[in-house]
Amino acid sequence: MVKFLLFCILLVLCWPLALAALLVYPLVWLFLLPFRLLGIAVGGVLGLIRALFMFPARVLGGPAR
Repeated sequence: MVKFLLFCILLVLCWPLALAALLVYPLVWLFLLPFRLLGIAVGGVLGLIRALFMFPARVLGGPAR
């Protein structure tokens, strides 16, 4: 809701800039999408490595949850 209100203020103050932002935003989103997917993949791999290192401690009697 805050983003919408800021956009409305920008639309009133400088409508060409607001329309340019409206057109450029989807292109920026598409450009950044591969980086977001890469971040998810790296997070998954790091979580797997952490789980592999923590597994012996859990098997040998780590704190029960």
